[in-house]
Amino acid sequence: MLPELLPRPAAITPAEYRQRRATLIAQLPANAALVVPSAALVTRSHDSEYSFRQQSDFYYLTGIQEPDALLVLLPGREAGQSVVFCQDRDATMEAWTGRRLGAQGVETQHGIDQAFENAQREELLPGLLAGRELLYLPLDNPEALSIAEEALAYAQAGQRRGKPALKGWLDSRPLIHEMRLIKSPAEITLLRHAAAISARAHTRAMRVCRPGLSEYQLQAELEHEFVWQGASGPAYSTIVGGGVNACVLHYIENSDTLQADTLVLIDAGAEFDLYAGDITRTFPVNGRFNDAQRALYQVVLDAQERAVHAVKPGATLADIHQGVVRDLTAGLVDLGLLEGDVQACMDDESYRRFYLHSTSHWLGLDVHDVGTYRLDEETPRLLIAGMVVTIEPGLYVPCDDDIPAAYRGIGIRIEDDVVVTRDGQEVLTSAVPKQIADIEQLMANK
Repeated sequence: MLPELLPRPAAITPAEYRQRRATLIAQLPANAALVVPSAALVTRSHDSEYSFRQQSDFYYLTGIQEPDALLVLLPGREAGQSVVFCQDRDATMEAWTGRRLGAQGVETQHGIDQAFENAQREELLPGLLAGRELLYLPLDNPEALSIAEEALAYAQAGQRRGKPALKGWLDSRPLIHEMRLIKSPAEITLLRHAAAISARAHTRAMRVCRPGLSEYQLQAELEHEFVWQGASGPAYSTIVGGGVNACVLHYIENSDTLQADTLVLIDAGAEFDLYAGDITRTFPVNGRFNDAQRALYQVVLDAQERAVHAVKPGATLADIHQGVVRDLTAGLVDLGLLEGDVQACMDDESYRRFYLHSTSHWLGLDVHDVGTYRLDEETPRLLIAGMVVTIEPGLYVPCDDDIPAAYRGIGIRIEDDVVVTRDGQEVLTSAVPKQIADIEQLMANK
């Protein structure tokens, strides 16, 4: 029986992309320009490329899914404030690699004020930037830096003829990333769908799991569900860590055989219209938790559920993390894995032997999405409605001789995707079981 298909949500409209560009332009000085290059194709080997994945800032501002393009924003320009240079229409290349938008398609399908093909870029771009005194660009992008250097040389030549000179450039990323931090209703719809696909995949993996399967076979089940449901594939490298492999935070080899009486940790999410799902679940390979696994799992689950419920406007991720640290540390003391007072174990950071990472990150077009976590060194950012975060505490017990044998090599992480709403939170990934009884029941009914 084929898996049921989830209803496909509507795409973000050209009008929303246009509004994003207008919002960004309104933040620029009148004498400035902003450039954002698209992603380029990346060679995998010889003449084969990796699957194309658009640069997230470029996509956020245009919705265009082609390589080798450039967005230019020009406040106050009478002929149009948004300009895109794009791939040329080329019948021969399109026969090999597919139809291209061309300049007309960029204008009509994506609402760009004016578009030109790349063949005209060398001639037209310097003139578009001429007279602009400030240039915003992503400072981590070599192509953008090259454009800035060429614009500076062109401006210096123009200055000798009495024209205004380019005075310098600034990083465009803080402006764009501050916008991306707050998701629109349309973005949340896409994140909800990416989460729903991811949830289907995790539930499928729980159902098929049994001793003797390989980690990569569970990976195949997950990623089949992603693509079957219309996702482009994984939003990041799928982690399937059985047994002690679960203690490796970014384990991606996925090459071992799953053993009875061990847990398997799966951290995997689908990418849909470039928006990421990100779920982690940990469950017993044979379908039943033993006593040590159950005790440690419950510590993580209790901490995770309290942290999820703490997500609301006015909270901070720093405070939520501290609450998780306290809960996990108390659980470790109760289980005898740490000794002494809970606060003392927090103060001396002895808990970090078992919990190495932060509790949360932003989620959106990138799985570790953009946006600062602090307004300055002293001030953590307050959560507000429209932000999307993960909540993912974990415990990872080393195989050291001083650890009780029953706990050695157990790794547990539980992760959900959470939208900050006006009055609290919406958990996007609640369809995947995480209560012990629910996991065991699902795995028993294969």
